[in-house]
Amino acid sequence: MPTENALKARSNNSCELCTSPDNLSVFSVPPTSDLSAQQSIYLCNNCLEQVEGTKALDVNHMRCLTDAMWNQEPAVQVMAYRLLHKLSAESWAQDALDMIYLEDAVKTWAEQGIAAAEREGPTRDSNGTELQDGDNVTLIKDLKVKGSSLVAKQGTAVRRISLDHENAKHIEGKVGPTQIVIITDFVKKMPEKE
Repeated sequence: MPTENALKARSNNSCELCTSPDNLSVFSVPPTSDLSAQQSIYLCNNCLEQVEGTKALDVNHMRCLTDAMWNQEPAVQVMAYRLLHKLSAESWAQDALDMIYLEDAVKTWAEQGIAAAEREGPTRDSNGTELQDGDNVTLIKDLKVKGSSLVAKQGTAVRRISLDHENAKHIEGKVGPTQIVIITDFVKKMPEKE
């Protein structure tokens, strides 16, 4: 309760991203938070659902970030930076990212959350198709295998891959007799046989 009271006072009882006064709650900014007001923000339900990913990002609603990014509170700056990063395909969000200034420690905190979210996300091939354990993939370019003279050629099938649950950008599979780690940017999922 002390954290919520501190956030109410700090935010003037409004959402720290969009300034809505409705349905407010405390959100602890990941990846690590001590649940203090310094590492938490006060969000309306609409922003909270978008931050947590239970609701798709509403591009028009998130234009509020162009104001929120100038907030003096590091936790608010971190969340604004992360959301702008997710929306970076939008020209206004990219412009905001180009303008935002974060202290080094705050930027590190913001980028840790982005990296953690990427690790937790689904593993996808070069076309954005989600991969699962046991899928078959094809290499889309020649790859030199570190620590050996082996070059895995473009078009090589890698069957029954294993996902790396620590890093969504890595999969494991056999190329010939050798088990290797492959970056997902260099593979595409093979179609299922019918």
